[in-house]
Amino acid sequence: MSKTILVTGATSGFGKAIAERFAKEGYNVCITGRRKDRLEKIKAELEKQYPVRIIIHAFDVRVRKQVEDAMNHLKTQVERIDILVNNAGLASGMSPIDEGNIDDWETMIDTNVKGLLYVTRQIAPLMRAQASGHIINIGSTAAKLVYRHGNVYCATKYAVDALNQAMRIDLLPYGIKVTAINPGMAETEFSLVRFKGDEERAKNTYAGINALRAEDIADIAWYCASLPPHVCINDLIVTCLTQATSVYAIKEAERVKP
Repeated sequence: MSKTILVTGATSGFGKAIAERFAKEGYNVCITGRRKDRLEKIKAELEKQYPVRIIIHAFDVRVRKQVEDAMNHLKTQVERIDILVNNAGLASGMSPIDEGNIDDWETMIDTNVKGLLYVTRQIAPLMRAQASGHIINIGSTAAKLVYRHGNVYCATKYAVDALNQAMRIDLLPYGIKVTAINPGMAETEFSLVRFKGDEERAKNTYAGINALRAEDIADIAWYCASLPPHVCINDLIVTCLTQATSVYAIKEAERVKP
């Protein structure tokens, strides 16, 4: 029986790369996101490349009814979900707490925390019934150390870190693996979204740094998912070579060369 993976936030970045990697490995893939046109393009590309089934569901993880409707429909399309990747997430704005934009705060909380919960609540019972499955939550180094002006974004990722631990405990009797992958600096659309389309500012974030790429995280997700059934990686922190924590990184030019 072919296995199926569900990836949220799959229109770009980590989610898209993870969908591509698992399709390459023979998984049927359900990809979700808000941009239906992108989902349709990815579906066409993957089905052309690989003999797998690609299912798309366009919805906003912040809207509970949209999540419930989409997941109820998905349950009629597949026999089981073997892997859930909670990838949908974002940072919006970068202000001190006393100047923060409340709309930005609500967007981050609704996406990064509530969206993850809405999707997990729909899929975890399926995994419990089949007594197997793997939930991979994409976190951040911001879940491990708060940085200046990171306030609410960091708080949401700390929440994801706590939820990852809680899921691992609650789902332990059912043979369900739960893994957190916490990336550091990665050159995706993340900074472009955070800085609201300011391409120059987003690009400067990674200037002189050989940052992680989406494919790096996809490779790690595949490794975690392909381990023997008795092995579960609970928590991973992943950075590029020149980053140590969410607040300490150096430029490539600053490295001591042999």
